[in-house]
Amino acid sequence: MDPSELGRAVEAGRATASELGLQVDDAFVVHNSDRVALHLAPCDVLARVAPLGHLADSEFEVEVARRLADADAPVAELEPRVEPRVHVRDAFAISLWTYYAPVGREIAPAAYAEVFLRHHAALRRLDLDAPHFTDRVAAALREVNDRERSSELSDRDRELVSDTLGGLGTAFSDDRAGDQLLHGEPHPGNLLNTRRGPLFVDLATCCRGPVEFDLAHAPEEVAAHYPGADHGLIHRCRALNWAMFSAWRWRRDDQMPDRSHWRVEGLNRVRAALDRCGRG
Repeated sequence: MDPSELGRAVEAGRATASELGLQVDDAFVVHNSDRVALHLAPCDVLARVAPLGHLADSEFEVEVARRLADADAPVAELEPRVEPRVHVRDAFAISLWTYYAPVGREIAPAAYAEVFLRHHAALRRLDLDAPHFTDRVAAALREVNDRERSSELSDRDRELVSDTLGGLGTAFSDDRAGDQLLHGEPHPGNLLNTRRGPLFVDLATCCRGPVEFDLAHAPEEVAAHYPGADHGLIHRCRALNWAMFSAWRWRRDDQMPDRSHWRVEGLNRVRAALDRCGRG
């Protein structure tokens, strides 16, 4: 969010929590992109504040979190002192979550794989309507093919991303026999190391697909500890993931921090992933 919008978002998060009876003396920005995460103190609450255009995504995330908590999944929990729902204030959608103080040590590949197995098992127990991951691929492809929305992307790089999304995305659309509910974007930034153990966050990306799509977001060493994983499929999914990532970064209105770096890095990762799966 830009500075003027960020200030309004912080105030909306503070005011919402205060009106619900939580003590809020300070609000610290934990993450700022298309939506902002705030640590509210001293009540120790994480407020996720999104523009009202993301209301449906916020409501979906709260519903996923509520159901996964009932299934004993390794996920961050909604704030238990307030009603588990999305609040609307000043054109923002606000959800309130338990704040987990970060623990410094890195999550080992075997532990990462173990929390994946638990999470996937919990997801299989849910009866939840969620989009297929190829819907997200199609949305990214529309962004890349819209030259007005991605005007700074060169023709050469546009062809690279478009061909990757179109070619690999189509290959996944036919066989869905092994699909299940997934986290959707379980990269290291969405797996917190807490005193309760590793917990997944950012649940709005929940979708359907093969478990290899989730595994492709994790460090490469993780898949070796996940029984039955198809490593060739993981390589193809990783190429798709980086192509989608690049599509979002080259949007004219993308607000990811350090976007210039990640625009270049994303394209480099697409090429490396394609080489890895023999499609370079």
